[in-house]
Amino acid sequence: MNREHTSMTGRVEILANARLVLPDRVETGWLAVVDGRIAEIGTGAPPERGLDCEGDTLVPGLVELHTDHLESHYAPRPGVRWHPLGAVLAYDAQIAASGITTVFDSLRAGTDPDGSGLGTELELLAGALAEARDADLFRAEHRTHLRCEIPSTDVVETARAFAERYAIGLLSLMDHTPGQRQFRDVAKYYVYAGRGGRSLEEIQRSTERKMRDGRALNAVNRPALVALARERGIPLASHDDTTLADVAQSRAESVALAEFPTTLEAAQASHAAGITVMMGAPNLIRGGSHSGNVAAHTLAEAGTLSILSSDYVPASLLMAAFGLPERVPGIGLPEAIATVTANPARATGLTDRGRLEPGLRADLVRVRLARGVPVVRQVWRAGARVV
Repeated sequence: MNREHTSMTGRVEILANARLVLPDRVETGWLAVVDGRIAEIGTGAPPERGLDCEGDTLVPGLVELHTDHLESHYAPRPGVRWHPLGAVLAYDAQIAASGITTVFDSLRAGTDPDGSGLGTELELLAGALAEARDADLFRAEHRTHLRCEIPSTDVVETARAFAERYAIGLLSLMDHTPGQRQFRDVAKYYVYAGRGGRSLEEIQRSTERKMRDGRALNAVNRPALVALARERGIPLASHDDTTLADVAQSRAESVALAEFPTTLEAAQASHAAGITVMMGAPNLIRGGSHSGNVAAHTLAEAGTLSILSSDYVPASLLMAAFGLPERVPGIGLPEAIATVTANPARATGLTDRGRLEPGLRADLVRVRLARGVPVVRQVWRAGARVV
């Protein structure tokens, strides 16, 4: 019997006959949980009877840093708003059912001059999240990812006010000005902006205004947001870095995370600068970016991809992690699983989770493959069954 830890006290739960994805290998064995933490890991027969996992794969609970999915529950149709608490709880249920035990809820700070987006409803959604958290209604652990839209006239004021009331686990610097970064192709921006049902004439007027005002607002707002993050010790992410100049700026600002770099050049420069690179899991599964930017598998092949995010499809996170070894030769399952567990946890300072190791929090996901698709069968957060 190979035991990695032998001290067990308190209430014990054993998960047996599981395919354990450990940090450096995969082996069949058992895992013991005591008082919400992993106490022992072993091979062969467990020391006492436990839950038979029937050969299913056991991985750490997933850590999600960037998901836009709360918005689709709260605003399921253009102009439609759902009950805030009801939306939050439905979102949480879907997150947990996808194997995500720690989620950074993406909330936007900064209103758009054309009235699009949910920036004006930041406090409403934050309040619903706080209400559910205080009432212990959540399955997953929820933290805040404040997405700051730099070319917004009220983003700094809004972010500072939010920081006075709520803890922020990650702050991202976002600039969706047409003609640069994600929307270098203005024609593709028109398609994106037209999803809300606005006329082409409205979109064109708004685009001209955004392109005119974006640079001036960026020059003032970005340094102020960087200063806010430094004051409060909040990890910084830069969204859609495209050029070497973008990466140089991120490096000067001590950005920790490159969210969805749009070019291989930017991803390689970020990686070389010690900035952790994150890409979307839907990008990997689909085989490319829906915006025409660099493909996630290209970055994985280049050795620059460290984190995957579900972005707009929660279930994509686990699918991408299990699919990564098949899509990119040389990447094993432990390394692939780390892109959705250990690496995002480390990038945000969460040292108590993300790996199957004794002493860490027992955030666990039992997975069975069905025709190559990973199916979540059970989920535990801090040792408590939540799915």
